[in-house]
Amino acid sequence: MTPAEIIAMTQTYQMGNYARHPVAFVRGEGARLFDAGGREYLDLLGGIAVALLGHSHPRVVDAVCSQAKALTHVSNLFHVPVQAELGGLLSGAAGGGKVFFCNSGTEANEAAIKLARKWAADGARKGAHEFVVVEGAFHGRTYGGLSATPQPKFHQGFGPMLPGFRVVPFGEEAALEKALTGTVCAFLVEPIQGESGVRVHPPGYLERARALCRERGILFVADEIQSGMGRTGGFLASSRFGVAPDIATFAKGLANGLPLGAVVAREEVASAFGPGTHGSTFGGNPVCCAASKVVLETVLAPGFLAEVVRKGDLLRAGLEEITKGRSDVREIRGMGLMLGMEMETEVKETVGRCLSAGLVVGSAGEKVLRFLPPLTITDGEIRRALSLLEESLPREGRK
Repeated sequence: MTPAEIIAMTQTYQMGNYARHPVAFVRGEGARLFDAGGREYLDLLGGIAVALLGHSHPRVVDAVCSQAKALTHVSNLFHVPVQAELGGLLSGAAGGGKVFFCNSGTEANEAAIKLARKWAADGARKGAHEFVVVEGAFHGRTYGGLSATPQPKFHQGFGPMLPGFRVVPFGEEAALEKALTGTVCAFLVEPIQGESGVRVHPPGYLERARALCRERGILFVADEIQSGMGRTGGFLASSRFGVAPDIATFAKGLANGLPLGAVVAREEVASAFGPGTHGSTFGGNPVCCAASKVVLETVLAPGFLAEVVRKGDLLRAGLEEITKGRSDVREIRGMGLMLGMEMETEVKETVGRCLSAGLVVGSAGEKVLRFLPPLTITDGEIRRALSLLEESLPREGRK
């Protein structure tokens, strides 16, 4: 099919809930994508933090093909060897605890919400059922995750939201301390807020929040769906802030493009999920687990995370160099290879110009350009991407 035919068929037969760019990608290799017309693009979005090891990583492809030939699905009523191996890897990487596998980030957060309430109801914190969430957070689009997402633009037309979620202002320790009352079972937080603009909490905020939760017997739940899996230079973004969560949720890059989510919880907390309390038909699918096993083995290999930090520093330095010649950049923020550039004006047109130039970038909110490249991106590709970005930024913002 031609690009025009692909676009027309999508518009004819699929619901219009995505604002798609007029490009149809058909192939990927590392940090590069190729469209149906054969044009090459540099990918600094990575499928929104999903292509962790880059597109069509050879070891991932081999693992997927091998597992698909052996067994694609059996159900969680039985033991699955590759799932068992992955559970051990993920538990160890996350600092210990037990694992529940699902299919996506919003499913992981739904499971974490249920687990925290069940843990409280079982007697650990009887009567407590509320969650404290942070202004600007994004925790998913199913009703639990959506109710935990205090952004009206996502709620419009879908109300009423579920009760039991109280919101505190971003970065305000005093408000958080006041909100963590006896009716609260958990504090649910993104270590770095992704969708609302790659926002980093003030220094010491997460450490203080963790200490308050521990003092009051409240669970600290880290939504690591976008920030985890090594993206910030630590396997957990929480660890970059010196924080160890009671529950952590994962998805996006967990299986390098295949649908897999996970919850890792301290054993005491995880014990609240007994037989029949929660489940997933496809969660922990053998093919997805085979891909994820390669991802974890790669990310946890000696030196890999140090390289993420170094590449993140290289990308940040390049972004900061670009800002020196501009008057329309407010701030560069983020950590590792999860970075944002806040502009004075809306970035929608800039994203489009980047795409026209052969560079895939994203936006987070109306005024933030978001960069989530594969962790395997090369120095040369980073420098090339920075050059394309500089060419695509608005001319009127140059000094």
